[in-house]
Amino acid sequence: MNTSLFDYELPKSLVAKRPLPRRDDSRLFVLHRDTGETEHRRFSDILDYLHPGDVLVTNDTRVIRARLVGEKEGGGARVELFLVRKEGMPNHYSEDWVVLARPAKRLKRGQRVVFGYGLSAEILGALPDGTRLARFTFKGRFADLVESIGHVPLPPYLGREDEPEDAERYQTVYAREPGSVAAPTAGLHFTEGLLDMLRMKGVVVAPVTLDVGLGTFMPVKTDVVEEHRMHAERYDVPDASAREINAAKAEGRRVVCVGTTAVRTLESAASGHEVSVKPGRGETDIFIYPGYEFRVCDALITNFHLPKSTLLMLVSAFAGRERILTAYAEAVKQRYRFFSYGDAMLIE
Repeated sequence: MNTSLFDYELPKSLVAKRPLPRRDDSRLFVLHRDTGETEHRRFSDILDYLHPGDVLVTNDTRVIRARLVGEKEGGGARVELFLVRKEGMPNHYSEDWVVLARPAKRLKRGQRVVFGYGLSAEILGALPDGTRLARFTFKGRFADLVESIGHVPLPPYLGREDEPEDAERYQTVYAREPGSVAAPTAGLHFTEGLLDMLRMKGVVVAPVTLDVGLGTFMPVKTDVVEEHRMHAERYDVPDASAREINAAKAEGRRVVCVGTTAVRTLESAASGHEVSVKPGRGETDIFIYPGYEFRVCDALITNFHLPKSTLLMLVSAFAGRERILTAYAEAVKQRYRFFSYGDAMLIE
């Protein structure tokens, strides 16, 4: 399958650079898979589409302040290290991380970067994919230092530095477990009040955790879709959530996933030919594209995704490529806001 089949034209003016004042004021594009019919609503109207007994699966991962800006030891040149994933077992004084480095060419093995507040990093070497392995040494707790001096890892296409507002708005209201370097953006539209109203209606909210890595959002660079390889990401399905999801599947009730990360978690946890979701921790590099048969997800709340991205391929697998691209063309015509801080789509 050629990657170019998942390309589309998007005016730059439709890329949402900042969030709306209220989370649930975003627009909601509703796509009915069986008929291709579409509706244009507000996200707060999601109450009209979720029914008693539905299980709403959320990803409760929390975005860490993954962009660290420091200086080369001895040279004073500005250096940025972007935390990608933790490697090995940390101790009280150091942690090893795979990082993206800028400027990467000037960071040789043994080079140290100083960030202040007792935090520094030594470059241990370069990895085949162009990332670096860095050993951070510190006084205190690494997570606390990162939270204090790091920057919110906004996507590059926003074309701006993070601002105080982003510290709150680039997190879901139910974010709990730190570990992601990008937000599960479909969940950004929910408010505490909206979730309370859904629960009162009889919708079951079942959290899972998938630590979102950079690979999830990177465009596919191979000409052939099947040749692309996903980076592995850690996930956790709590016992209580697995019970709720499995009960819904057994009783013919819907499982509604909030975002592609929730889909990938459930489809990975339902390994083999089983429909039931296994609780517990694991890693997944599952790549979902057209031809995939979904076992768990019955409806999907998602954002509008980048051209040629694995996320666009996943929603195309769920609703059909031509139907999705037709819907995206309609969204462009209707001036929907795209990407992380953009509007939402419900596919049911």
